[in-house]
Amino acid sequence: MNQSSTNAEPNAEQKALEVIQQAIWVLAEWTNSKLKEKKPKKTSDLKEPWNTGKKPEVLRSLFDSVTLSKNEGKKQFYWKPDFIADVNPRIPYPTETKPSSDDLRKLQNEIKQTLDGLDDKDLNNLSLLTLILEKYGSFISFGDSDDVALVDIAKSKAAVAAALVNNPDPKELCLIAGDLSGIQNFIYTISSDGALKSLRARSFYLELVTEQVVQQILEKLKLPRTNVIYAGGGNIYILAPAIDSVKNDIEEIRQQFNKWLLSRFQGKVFLALDRLEFPQSDIKTEKFAQHWSDITKQLAEQKSRKFAENITDFIQVSDSHEPCKVCHRDDVENLKPLNKNEPDSVLACGICREMFQLGGQLLKLEAIVRSQSKNLKDKFDTLAFELPATDKRCAKNVYYHLFRRWRQIVPDNDTALLVNDWNIEHYKFTPLRKPTPLLLGNYSQESDEEKGSIMRANEMTEKAKGIDRVGYLRMDVDNLGLIFAEGLGQKKTLARIAGLSRQMSYFFKVYLNSLAEFRNTNIPPKNFKQLTPQDNRLNLLFIYAGGDDLFVSGAWNEVVEFGFDVYQCFRAYTGNNPDITLSGGISIADAKFPLYQAAKTSGHAEEAAKGNGKDSLGLFGQTFKWSEWLGIVDITTIETDTKDYLNSKTKPSLLGILPFVEILEQQEIGLNYSRNFVRNLLITAQVQEEALKKIENRKIESKKKAEKINEKQINEEIMGTRYFLHLPKVAYTLARLPNNVLSNEDFRTSLKSPYNAPYFRAIATWIELLNRS
Repeated sequence: MNQSSTNAEPNAEQKALEVIQQAIWVLAEWTNSKLKEKKPKKTSDLKEPWNTGKKPEVLRSLFDSVTLSKNEGKKQFYWKPDFIADVNPRIPYPTETKPSSDDLRKLQNEIKQTLDGLDDKDLNNLSLLTLILEKYGSFISFGDSDDVALVDIAKSKAAVAAALVNNPDPKELCLIAGDLSGIQNFIYTISSDGALKSLRARSFYLELVTEQVVQQILEKLKLPRTNVIYAGGGNIYILAPAIDSVKNDIEEIRQQFNKWLLSRFQGKVFLALDRLEFPQSDIKTEKFAQHWSDITKQLAEQKSRKFAENITDFIQVSDSHEPCKVCHRDDVENLKPLNKNEPDSVLACGICREMFQLGGQLLKLEAIVRSQSKNLKDKFDTLAFELPATDKRCAKNVYYHLFRRWRQIVPDNDTALLVNDWNIEHYKFTPLRKPTPLLLGNYSQESDEEKGSIMRANEMTEKAKGIDRVGYLRMDVDNLGLIFAEGLGQKKTLARIAGLSRQMSYFFKVYLNSLAEFRNTNIPPKNFKQLTPQDNRLNLLFIYAGGDDLFVSGAWNEVVEFGFDVYQCFRAYTGNNPDITLSGGISIADAKFPLYQAAKTSGHAEEAAKGNGKDSLGLFGQTFKWSEWLGIVDITTIETDTKDYLNSKTKPSLLGILPFVEILEQQEIGLNYSRNFVRNLLITAQVQEEALKKIENRKIESKKKAEKINEKQINEEIMGTRYFLHLPKVAYTLARLPNNVLSNEDFRTSLKSPYNAPYFRAIATWIELLNRS
């Protein structure tokens, strides 16, 4: 029975339930499930009823609809009709071949088995039904829009229905947006032993801070979870009713949270939270994206005047004490050893000790239960949110209890977050109220030195090939704001923006876990390049993996290869859309090198990649396009002036960096040969760089003296230096390689090709690190 029919005055959650139930009836009728017999005969009073004459169909890739500047005339891709596995779902890749009716039938059979097992109680469980739609409705379309997934249509309709409950004749809706700023300062600016644990814990903690903000808004406005369009990485978007009280409610929540953040983190983290009213009719048009952009601009204005509403607390004078050796705050007393098990451990404040302890325990986490009760059994840790009283809000204490097993009986719980969990039976477990999947990029290897804890930096160096170093990778999606604001053109509807957010989150928070753990079963089916095939789990630690970016550490060579894995998998996942790319930076450091410095160095490498026209990687002090690193360069993309000067339209057999490293690794040329090769190649690169620098300096000096410059002559000199100065030294280097390498004609001729001259330093550095003990 429809729950909303049992109450005279349906609330928002009941109205959302009615919408989600209708989506379930669509699946029941499509699969001929016996569940369809339970469909109520009462006519729906929804403002936007479902088109029952339609049925699920094949889903086109929404990424194909993203167009900024390069994606004109692109091929069409389709998702295979499939369901999300209970755990570690494999990365799906769209194909140019439209799936057949047989593919749809296979999914129908899976759905039918699940729906046949539902009882009356299950049909009134909004969390369960929403999970079923997400599990089975993420890769099929419904209705007139064949690039919008069934789950996104259902959740969008449910959000609108819930927001309209208190407005019988509404013309407007409200978009609430939030942004936790200062995340970089909170996460990366710490220095201590065990920093990996602390950073991982801080990243996780901010996910729960975001979750707590969401919960506060939903509770205050009495909205169901379906109204959350997106929440993660410090960003929040919620659809709400356009009523007068929302403005005051949002302001009060923001003020209370910022008072707490100011006290707990000395103002390093700030919550911007605002709302924007807009016409309801814009939900289905491109105007919705404009509202999305406008609310984001409003948040930027708030961030420009942080803590303005809490200025009294912000300027309050406090006594200074000995600074914490981890976060450097000096407003707390009673510093204690960060690691109580190590006598020489640095002295740290209570928050840093809490984060350190938490970071060592996050290896296995299945459930997080939100409760008003502070003390519970069987938990392994509890994170308290003790929000202070303000002029308009009472103090509020909420506790998030962490469990290693999902099946928990917790009194007085109000929400259960199940980590990366799509198991239907778990959402039927009655003691858990409002269970919700929490997507979390949480891959890590277990420490051999400390069982039950994450791998340490020194262990990563021991697992590394060649030089014993740790690698740090930072990556994010290029032009993400522009993609959401303009990329979908006239298709910028609520359902599509929600779908785009969901698919991005899946990749970074879920699929990358699977890629790191099961590499060979998650790589693209074709055109994938890797230096060394890996069957085992990668020696990596995900410090942060959010909605569109990541920060990963691990054995240096595996971090480098994982960076290439992520790029290639993401490009295949997005149908190789030229307007959806990644940029990244990698730093390599000793195990004892301060982690905040390594994070800063990899951040600078990422910035250099962004400055290289994006779609690039900064590594070994060099910055090139991903295609150049991977050796998949299209010669047509090389500048016309360069090709004209080289007088060659022919691409060498090997072009780029990875192909040369791969051959030299496979041939096992020996340590002495390797050292000589690296030395000569580095000398060649250095000579080139110094010669180019002299030319540039001469050019600058001439301009300073106002001398007439022959630009054409200087440009030709630069070209000659960059592309031909290497030839004598490379010929000398090749002559001294072993016969098994020299017999490879492609290798010989390609290394001498002027097109490969810019890559010598990167090739030599990579080989040197792989062969240095």
